[in-house]
Amino acid sequence: MNDTDWINKLKEKRTQYGVSQNRLAVMAGVSREYVSRVESGKVALTEEIKGKFTDALEKLNPENPLEMVLDYVRIRFPTQDIRHVIEDILQLKLDVMIHEDYGFYSYAEHYVLGDVFVLASPDKEKGTLLELKGKGCRQMESYLLAQHRSWYEFLMDALVEGGVMKRLDLAINDMTGILDIPELTEKCNHEECISVFRSFKSYRSGELVRSNEQDRYGMGNTLYIGSLKSEVYFCIYEKDYEQYAKYDIAIEDTKIKNRFEIRLKNERAYYAVRDLLTYHDA
Repeated sequence: MNDTDWINKLKEKRTQYGVSQNRLAVMAGVSREYVSRVESGKVALTEEIKGKFTDALEKLNPENPLEMVLDYVRIRFPTQDIRHVIEDILQLKLDVMIHEDYGFYSYAEHYVLGDVFVLASPDKEKGTLLELKGKGCRQMESYLLAQHRSWYEFLMDALVEGGVMKRLDLAINDMTGILDIPELTEKCNHEECISVFRSFKSYRSGELVRSNEQDRYGMGNTLYIGSLKSEVYFCIYEKDYEQYAKYDIAIEDTKIKNRFEIRLKNERAYYAVRDLLTYHDA
């Protein structure tokens, strides 16, 4: 395949996947301008460049059966300079955030923009806390995209600033129903799960007010492997049922069928981030 054909195929696939030049640039670790130059035929293509762009684009393929995302991030910064955290580390504007004179986790106040929370305290030991839950992580991804940064760069910046990882959830989205949670639960019940963890819990959830629909959808299944009080445990649940219960989205219309989460706290979260930064190019 000559270079012109390769470029045309790259642009066609990018459009087909619904991926912007910005998003491809972030995934490939280059600038948006560089992506534009490649697609305009203004860059001398090498096999290394072709491989980098092909790999990056396939990671954004919406039909991939598995996808990993960050689903919870909590970082404590050893500073009371909240403007520095918001404007220099998050690269957002303090003036556009809403200030509330109350907090949580024993913090005194917080600043919020959508689902991005930054908590402050007069206690020097507590510093400044950043919390991103699921929606906050998706929102932060949009900001990072606009900043031409990736999660890797943001996490590196946070560690360089002395950020202490308090919690990190890594989620693997199962788009096609590869995981069969009731079957996995049965294997745990029959002691067929080989693991360093010594315990598991399973739950089934339903809607009392929707009993007439349970015959159609059944009940949602969740499986926890490991102690919920430990610094690392797994959570596997039927994401499609969760979307139905929360947002009334029909199960057959949900993009994500199941979700596998690795929930990490404190030292475990720190070492996971360190490994992500060390091996993300491997």
